[in-house]
Amino acid sequence: MTTTTNPLLKARLEAILPALIELRRHLHSHPELSGEEHQTAALISGELRQCGWRVREGVGRTGVMAELGPQSGPQLGLRVDMDALPVEERTGLAYASLRQGVMHACGHDIHSCIGLGVARLLAQESSLPVGMRLLFQPAEELAQGARWMRADGATDGLNALFGVHVFPSLPVGTIGVRSGSLTAAAGELEIEVIGEGGHGARPHQSVDAIWIAARVVSGLQEAISRRLDALHPVVVSFGKIEGGKAFNVIADRVTLLGTVRCLCADLHERLPAWIEETVQAICGSFGASARVRYRCIAPPVRNDPALTALLERSAVEQLGADQVQRLEQPSLGAEDFAELLQDVPGSMFRLGVAGPDGCAALHNGHFNPEEGALGVGVQVLTAAMLAWTPTP
Repeated sequence: MTTTTNPLLKARLEAILPALIELRRHLHSHPELSGEEHQTAALISGELRQCGWRVREGVGRTGVMAELGPQSGPQLGLRVDMDALPVEERTGLAYASLRQGVMHACGHDIHSCIGLGVARLLAQESSLPVGMRLLFQPAEELAQGARWMRADGATDGLNALFGVHVFPSLPVGTIGVRSGSLTAAAGELEIEVIGEGGHGARPHQSVDAIWIAARVVSGLQEAISRRLDALHPVVVSFGKIEGGKAFNVIADRVTLLGTVRCLCADLHERLPAWIEETVQAICGSFGASARVRYRCIAPPVRNDPALTALLERSAVEQLGADQVQRLEQPSLGAEDFAELLQDVPGSMFRLGVAGPDGCAALHNGHFNPEEGALGVGVQVLTAAMLAWTPTP
């Protein structure tokens, strides 16, 4: 794989960038939650058809798939996501969300417009050496959309796949690349502690589910540090606890909801059984029982070395070597881009969006990425896609 300089790329990008920014602001003002991206998908489909792409709607329920160039032979893909979050926007922007309690707080509006920018630039090429496919994915925040699109054949026939995600830790104008492990495997954990209710004045006559649930929370953390290999980190975080009926009644049931993150795929497969064993042992020692439910959210993203090297070379060519960072550590965040990598090799890079004063964290109501990142993402991805050649 070798990069090919396209002297027209930057000029063409500058010509379309104002329109892309307007599109991004429109999407930002009109966010749609996971699985509800109907208007977003309709807008994207219309833009793609205007560029001459062959468009399929309803791929993965509300997803959009578009193709350009040869329909036989090698096929190269780009996946971007479209959904927003149930977060109240607090940025004060003139184009802030018009929907109360819904916000593009993870940059998917930027991702979608990067996809549209790549679509416009690729459509301006006189000919394409390979087939190009764009996947506009719904429901990434539920870690469901990639599975839906995959089930509808979105990865069929693909030889390689690129992805991008905004990254508040990097300044605008830069990107971060990492070969191999990029994100963690993730699971959703629900634990129901079952005790025996009673009067608050006589706890010894009851089996206090709240007290035992607290022991489960702390006991799992202690067990991780003593029963699992410290060289393979595991994070268990509980985000919701619910139980009890009155201030003077010992609770008979408590439900814990949380998430589990792990970089090692093999260990992640063993974690549900280990968690079940540990929780039952804790609860049983105090006379309670438990129901443990575990759902795999996403496998880890593992970036293909050759595709990552191509992204890096393309970015160095387009942005300069000082604007490209090799990320030393993976993230314990999850990304269902990994689901698509079950079928095809791929690579995702981090897109810097922090301004001079930094940038609020993802999933935060104050998240306000620098819009200049949009052009950077389009430039790097278009260059890489035009330079890609299939492996013999």
